[in-house]
Parts: sequence; C-alpha cells; structure tokens
Amino acid sequence: EVQLVETGGGLVQPGGSLRLSCAVSGFTFDDYAMSWVRQAPGKGLEWVSSISWNGGNTYYAESLKGRFTISRDNAKNTLYLQMNSLKSEDAAVYYCHAAFLKDEYWGQGTQVTVSG
Repeated sequence: EVQLVETGGGLVQPGGSLRLSCAVSGFTFDDYAMSWVRQAPGKGLEWVSSISWNGGNTYYAESLKGRFTISRDNAKNTLYLQMNSLKSEDAAVYYCHAAFLKDEYWGQGTQVTVSG
C-alpha cells in the first residue's frame, strides 16, 4: 500500500519556522521526484518546491526562494520542507507529491497556520 504521511504542521507566529516531513512507503522512494504543493483556504493548488530523485536538483516558487528549503533522505524514505520567516500568506494545507514517469501519489496534507 502506498502511503505518504505529512507531519510537522501546526500553529506558528509570523516570522517563525516549521519543518514539514513526508514519510513515504509502498514504492521505491528514490525513483521519484518529490514536491511540496500547498492550498490556502478558498484558493487552488500552488506549487511550492520540487527535488530530483537524488536531491541533486531543487526548484522553488520564485516568491519562496530564500525562505523555504526542500530536502530528502532516501535512506529514510522521507521528504522535508524547512520553512523560515513564515508569513500569514504561507498559511495553507501542505501536500507532498511523488512523480515518476506516469505514476504519481499524494499525501493527505498537513495544516500550517501562521497567526499571532
């Protein structure tokens, strides 16, 4: 059974940090490019960041460069997103996404709330 389980969301004050994790099972993690995608209340899906199968290439939405860092640990089958200097507009449900050829999988999401 394929599973992508995001954790690490929560409530944080503006300017704070969070580290999201996505633990993967049920497929060969290091075959897949991985991404983070978010959805703010009342809005569509927004791509945040992607990382290649071996972590050698990373990509970010232009507006997030310098604040967010994507990484992966293929030995632990886990994807990460370090989020710093959080703003109210970063509040959203964050999903991890896996893609390889025609296969793709989604996690259930983790809520990030920026308030205070």
